[in-house]
Amino acid sequence: MDRIEQKICEIIDGKKEEIMAFGRDIFCHAELGYKETRTSGKFVEEMKKLGMDSETGLAITGVKSYLKPKGAAEGPTLAVIGEMDALPIPNQPDAWSETGASHCCGHNAQLTGVVGAAMALADPEVAAAMGGNVCFMAVPAEEFVDVEYKAQLMKDGKLGYGGGKCELIRVGAFDDVDIALGHHIFPGADYGVYNNSSNGFVNKTVTFKGRAAHAAGMPHEGVDALNAATAAMVNIALQQESFRDEDTVRVHGFVSGGGTAVNVIADNVTMQYSVRAKTPEAYKDAAAKVDRSLKAAAMATGCGVTIETMAGYMSNVVNPHTEVLESVLDDIAAEGKYTSRRDLTEHSTGSDDFGDVATLMPLVHFATGGYTGNLHNPDIRVTDEYLAYVVTAKIFALTAYRLMKDGAAAAKENIADYKPVMSKDEYIAFMESMQTTEVVEAAPLPIVGKKEQ
Repeated sequence: MDRIEQKICEIIDGKKEEIMAFGRDIFCHAELGYKETRTSGKFVEEMKKLGMDSETGLAITGVKSYLKPKGAAEGPTLAVIGEMDALPIPNQPDAWSETGASHCCGHNAQLTGVVGAAMALADPEVAAAMGGNVCFMAVPAEEFVDVEYKAQLMKDGKLGYGGGKCELIRVGAFDDVDIALGHHIFPGADYGVYNNSSNGFVNKTVTFKGRAAHAAGMPHEGVDALNAATAAMVNIALQQESFRDEDTVRVHGFVSGGGTAVNVIADNVTMQYSVRAKTPEAYKDAAAKVDRSLKAAAMATGCGVTIETMAGYMSNVVNPHTEVLESVLDDIAAEGKYTSRRDLTEHSTGSDDFGDVATLMPLVHFATGGYTGNLHNPDIRVTDEYLAYVVTAKIFALTAYRLMKDGAAAAKENIADYKPVMSKDEYIAFMESMQTTEVVEAAPLPIVGKKEQ
């Protein structure tokens, strides 16, 4: 490491207790997407301590803080990104009782790493050694949950897309960003390069409308929306053999609301579905098969159905340049305390909205450990705060510095060699094409033996 890099590590280690306390605080005060008011406020407080002004209210709760005055520096802008939201897993021991949310996804480590990196990069000597500019971003709503809340925000005109980075792209928060640096946690290893393709997806909110009746005395007078939902699940399951193996299709969902009492035929059932696949063409094909399964269930039972399709996330794009990140991980290993490395380079059937960012610009992406348990599961625990928070901050800071030093030479090379999948306008057009609502009206048969009133 050069002298500036050694200084970066010294600053972060000197503030390790402060950094770990921040990570612990965020972990115990988890908030769901587009509701991260406390979390974003804490981030703004930390940026203010470092002398940085913040743009707030981006995509409702998002924050953007610039290392140097916005627009004052020549050269590319690097976004150092941390996610803020959590998952609705209230039985995790550290779930926040006020929200029922818990950081079983590890986003608190991302945000903490960004804050820790900012503490080092804001040092005047360090900042002066970098070309271009760095903006520190706290982004909302990576987890595609609480969909009905997001759908209502969209109907109210307060939101365009369900995913936080997607919405930040839409509102122009990425317009001045040229290259992005992101992170995920990965239990089971100390660190690694996160550079793989992934599934993209669309989300569906499905509402079956039936007719209530006494379930024991006069069930024939009802039209059972729960039966329609059951038929739909069977129909969707029967589509599996029509999906190509190479498309890695995943269709999964749950009943989010249905029925009022055991002795009342359900007149309203709501379901949530995600339809994922390796390419947009594949998940559009799978989504069409899901739609026909839903409509067939409505036809078979006489129910009506409304299918609201919400644009999800794009497939991730592999970055051909990992050499800067590789050099940082090699230096972390050389310290000798952490040496277990696992690179994530194989295709993932999961999804995240870093794929949307990578559709437009190069993404440098890494993972760190410090957790045990399984992601998206109540058994997740932070077991090594130094690794989860402090090492993450070091990798963020060192990678940002090496990308931006020497007049941002490495960042410029990365940007020049990258071929965006879409322009912003093309991206917005595609996302808008995936936002549809289809209504099939109920068509129940006349009730046998009952005269029309």
